[in-house]
Amino acid sequence: MSPRTIGVTEVALRDAHQSLMATRMALEDMVDACADIDQAGFWSVECWGGATYDACIRFLNEDPWQRLRTFRELMPNSRLQMLLRGQNLLGYRHYEDTVVERFVEKSAENGMDVFRVFDALNDPRNMAHAMAAVKKVGKHAQGTICYTISPLHTTEGYIALAGQLLDMGAESLALKDMAALLQPQPAYDIVRGIKETYGEDTQVNVHCHSTTGVTLVSLMKAIEAGADVVDTAISSMSLGPGHNPTESLVAMLEGTEYTTDLDMERLLRVRDHFAAVRPKYAEFESATLVDTNIFSSQIPGGMLSNMESQLRAQGAGDRIREVMAEVPLVKADAGHPPLVTPSSQIVGTQAVFNVLMGRYKVLTGEFADLMLGYYGECLGERNPEVVEIAKAQTKKEPITQRPADLLQPEWDHLVEEASKLDGFDGSDTDVLTYAMFPSVAPGFLANRDEGPKNVGKTPEQLQAEASSSSDAGRAVQGPITYKVSLGGRENTVTVERA
Repeated sequence: MSPRTIGVTEVALRDAHQSLMATRMALEDMVDACADIDQAGFWSVECWGGATYDACIRFLNEDPWQRLRTFRELMPNSRLQMLLRGQNLLGYRHYEDTVVERFVEKSAENGMDVFRVFDALNDPRNMAHAMAAVKKVGKHAQGTICYTISPLHTTEGYIALAGQLLDMGAESLALKDMAALLQPQPAYDIVRGIKETYGEDTQVNVHCHSTTGVTLVSLMKAIEAGADVVDTAISSMSLGPGHNPTESLVAMLEGTEYTTDLDMERLLRVRDHFAAVRPKYAEFESATLVDTNIFSSQIPGGMLSNMESQLRAQGAGDRIREVMAEVPLVKADAGHPPLVTPSSQIVGTQAVFNVLMGRYKVLTGEFADLMLGYYGECLGERNPEVVEIAKAQTKKEPITQRPADLLQPEWDHLVEEASKLDGFDGSDTDVLTYAMFPSVAPGFLANRDEGPKNVGKTPEQLQAEASSSSDAGRAVQGPITYKVSLGGRENTVTVERA
């Protein structure tokens, strides 16, 4: 009997550097690997979406749409894949349905093939319109189950959610484990349950991070249960809060009834390329290698590396453990949402506020909205005391309908606003950039002509910095100011040192 071929989605061009180095990798450090990635035999290449759009305009002075067009040109044989936050698109709020349609349409026009559509709360109402928009433009709509663990989340519940996504027209399903919480047996049980309930021909993709050290085994069990495609990252861009190594998956399947049919010679060239590039981004790297505490904190890879770099930048790296201990408590108060953008940032930022200022003394606007239903429904009941604090702070009442149903048509207004900006080129894509990041887009559009800025550092630059930083290691004196940013809004908190 010939082996069953397992498809592989390579995530080096998006989620790998998002999780390992706070999404800072410049396009110029990826392009030379694209020919080999394109010819290696992947089911898809994840290269856009998630936090890359934000990072492009916030840190790299790079047009994310040009990045997508470049990938399309350099990888003509590949299915390009993106991560889309349902009604949030790539921003941090819900958008009116017309904006969602326009974004999907433009993404498809510029080269996107597979849209992995998810909602941070697993609320199907927040995925339905984006999925319909993907199908309308004839692209692959992948419905996503965000995996988390709580007293309320069960295998049966995940299987039922899969059915809702299939009813919406999902062409495939993704089981997305952003925090490396998916242990081997649940991986087997959920995938097997989906196949037995909805048919063996139901395509299931499995996405795991590697932070807890158990998930390569989880991928094996998912494959044994019938998973069709798994996500990995080339080894030089893997592990830690990132993903399992592509070459390790290939080796793991040798001698079994499964194969990947990947071209190992091409993989090794991709590996060597990123091995040379990765040291340039050392200052953005997460310090985490393996952390089984995440089974209790549930902090996903991308959130962890961003939180660490944010706290380190403010001289507050010593508070990370306190914040990690607070995260699951805040998560429970919010009704046990999965922690994935933007819910991870909302819960994480509130945890920082709770540690620095006392529990729920101050709510971020986003956390208050989460508590009042303005992001959608969670599986669990929200803590009624915190709901009351949110009501008092925002002067708003809780809602139960789909949040986007409260939005007025906004495309024409967005066009009008964007057209006033310096550097606006009149395109729908510039309007979308403004729509998603209204506080960052004006600066980006005004300076776009200066071209991309690579924030990676060569060995020579790093050495020069090291020799000039004679003050390194000196104890911090006086009060410390923490800056916590979410969706372009920055909150500043000053704390006296004891």
